[in-house]
Amino acid sequence: MASDSKSAAAFRTIGEVAQATGLAPHILRYWESRFPQLRPVTRAGNRRYYRPEDVALVERIDRLLNREGYTIKGVQQLLAREPTGTLEPAPVVAATPSLVAIRDLLATALAND
Repeated sequence: MASDSKSAAAFRTIGEVAQATGLAPHILRYWESRFPQLRPVTRAGNRRYYRPEDVALVERIDRLLNREGYTIKGVQQLLAREPTGTLEPAPVVAATPSLVAIRDLLATALAND
């Protein structure tokens, strides 16, 4: 997250989170409807205030969806399996011989193009 004048423990508005993560506010609101774990504090006028753990969860959901290729349903299932309050990354799958073979096949196919 970009450094700013707020402390690390300070609450962030939806605009601040959107700017820090590069995600549009409507995406953050949509994710709130899809992921029950993402529940920012709401105050008067339904203004959202994201706690540091909410921001960490947004960053994790973004990574899983937009960089690791998970679907919304896949991320929902992954988060639902975790005990409440944990933001630990999922364990890395060990490279089995079949995964290594697939990776090498894909690398060869890409190199031949």
